[in-house]
Amino acid sequence: MNADITAAEQSPHNKDAAVLAGQTALISGGARRLGAALTLALARAGVATVVHYNASKEDALRTVEAARAMGVRAWALQGDLSNHAIAASLVEEAIQIAGPIDYLINNASIFDETTFADTTPDAVHENVAINAVAPMLLARSFAAQERQGAVLNMLDTMIMDYDKRHVPYHLSKRMLQALTRIMALEFAPRIRVNAVAPGLILPPAGYDNAYLEQLAHTNPLQRYGSPADITDAALFLLRAEFICGQTLYVDGGRHLKGSMYE
Repeated sequence: MNADITAAEQSPHNKDAAVLAGQTALISGGARRLGAALTLALARAGVATVVHYNASKEDALRTVEAARAMGVRAWALQGDLSNHAIAASLVEEAIQIAGPIDYLINNASIFDETTFADTTPDAVHENVAINAVAPMLLARSFAAQERQGAVLNMLDTMIMDYDKRHVPYHLSKRMLQALTRIMALEFAPRIRVNAVAPGLILPPAGYDNAYLEQLAHTNPLQRYGSPADITDAALFLLRAEFICGQTLYVDGGRHLKGSMYE
């Protein structure tokens, strides 16, 4: 046993090699909501952060200042991810201001309420562009650094079911789920790609916690979670050097059940 312990301690892939402090992350949509929670959780872990935003400039600047108050470097970076050229160049812009990027978190997304009957080709294209194609372009640019790193994609527990109130969004997140597996194979062994799929964590824009309380019964734990549940999962996957191609459902077991809107 002692020999095994010694060998593990000498391995370059032991737990000490996965310390986050001193690394740099780019977080798309990092200005507000779960993006801001992820940014500040990384800052608490000693990670410098590039906070991407599109229209939420004031939120981005507040999040950057909060990160800097924790003693790490942080920057705000604007970009419209619906524009493929901008999405493809965002990592290089981040490198120019922050240096090499160690972690990419694909968090930015749009979440419009649209049923199947109301779904238009334009709505599908818009959701796919931001929620799936942009993460793919960002990840390819990230991998082009040709250095060790990790990509984390933010999914949704409903990819295991059918979210009939948000059909274009649902389609795009399922595409990102497939891309998570594809990129995990394409970028290995240098880069690990994983995903977090949140359940009931934050109410949609325009709703309050009553929205979450009304749906708490739909998961086995019969309650809703908090942003800390998501950031704990994200930091775990960034540290876990032997996990690749996985989706971690942080949803109280919601993915095990039937449709939320039956």
